Amino acid sequence: MFIELDLQSDVPIYTQLVNGILEGIAKGELKPGDELPSVRMLAADLGINMHTVNKAYQLLKQEGFIQTHRKRGAVVNTEGFPGADEAYLQRLEAMLKPLVAESICRRLDEERFLEVCRALYAQFRGQGGE
Repeated sequence: MFIELDLQSDVPIYTQLVNGILEGIAKGELKPGDELPSVRMLAADLGINMHTVNKAYQLLKQEGFIQTHRKRGAVVNTEGFPGADEAYLQRLEAMLKPLVAESICRRLDEERFLEVCRALYAQFRGQGGE
């Protein structure tokens, strides 16, 4: 599993880790049942604190993207992924609002904004994502 972290970013490391794992799932690089590295191993590989990895895994488990087993550790959920419920849609809208506002301020028209979104979707789907 290849995850790039930007230790100078304002985005918390655990959030970058969650995003990296979700990207791997979306691209099909991580499939249902695939084992994730142990907390200790991933922390050592990335040079970060074990508590940071544990927090990321807990968030992914809470959202239904991974499961934890005593013997196998953390694995990509084999029972499918959660749907886009109302809470997710509200979070999505909250994250998109500042991007839309900045795009408008930069005079990026709606169609171009949507083209960028479609291209990202195609990029993920083209790599085997769900």
